[in-house]
Amino acid sequence: MENIQAFKALLQSPARVVIVTHFKPDADALGSSLGLAGFLKKKGHSVSVITPSDYPAFLSWMPGNKEVIALTAENKSIEKTAKALIDQAEIIFCLDFSSLKRIESLQDSVRKARSKKVMIDHHLEPEKFADFEQWDPHAASTAGLIFKLIEQLGEKHLIDANIANCLYAGLMTDTGGFRHPNTTQTEFLIAAELTAHGAEPSFVAKQVYDTNSLERLKLTGFVLGQKLTVLPEYNTAYITLTSQELTQFGSQTGDTEGLVNYGLSIKGIRLSVLMYDRKEEIKLSFRSLPDFSVNEMARKHFEGGGHKNASGGTSKLSLEETLKKFLRILPEYKSQLTS
Repeated sequence: MENIQAFKALLQSPARVVIVTHFKPDADALGSSLGLAGFLKKKGHSVSVITPSDYPAFLSWMPGNKEVIALTAENKSIEKTAKALIDQAEIIFCLDFSSLKRIESLQDSVRKARSKKVMIDHHLEPEKFADFEQWDPHAASTAGLIFKLIEQLGEKHLIDANIANCLYAGLMTDTGGFRHPNTTQTEFLIAAELTAHGAEPSFVAKQVYDTNSLERLKLTGFVLGQKLTVLPEYNTAYITLTSQELTQFGSQTGDTEGLVNYGLSIKGIRLSVLMYDRKEEIKLSFRSLPDFSVNEMARKHFEGGGHKNASGGTSKLSLEETLKKFLRILPEYKSQLTS
């Protein structure tokens, strides 16, 4: 952070703090939020963590989870509480997103809030809305940026096992278990420091990767057996899932996470896409090998974006029409995918 001394001064006295992360938060979004919340509470701040939606059950082990204010369709009244906290906040941290549209129904409240705003993120092409930014598109995770910020503040001694486990979860998942191209020496050094502060790598990995419901495993089997399509002429694989199919397997939030990676694991595949029907819209997940940018494809055609090799998008068309659109635009990228 460039203006670190001004930021230190901002945190000097106890304040009302809100931490908000993006819609359908993943392990990096929730882990960085709860890790930061634990750190700020140790400094005497009053902290509320707000998510614009629910999130996967396999993240509920994180310390501080029970205090998260999660907006859900089943409990619309809690949105009033969340917006009141945002309005009363003196500092708002925006974690793991760089555009306010990613927080959906909360975006106007955050934009209009009179508080100081702090954006901590690693996605491309950020919107300029914050007073302070800890932004680095080369960073593998927002959790890693939180660790670096605490280090810049000279307060690593405040990191305990609970904070370390939350941050480790974000670092671990956004590097794909330290397998993605964004894994560098820096990520291993941060992981080592978090472990020294009490993070338990085997425990975190078990909670995130090996705590599946039977329904989720059956959905994965169905996808691999019947829904994975390969287009060898484009070195591309895609998966589509209807709302009926998701209901058939009792799909819960987070059950589709990771499915898109199976396509990319096929030898010769450079682009993998998952499209599934969330009823109100079609959600798309894009993954690619380092030499092809899915960020550009997601931004240009599907109102999305993210990272060069891992991006998301949406479509207001039907699932069938969304697939047709995707297949229409593929020839535009053939030379990049096959050269």
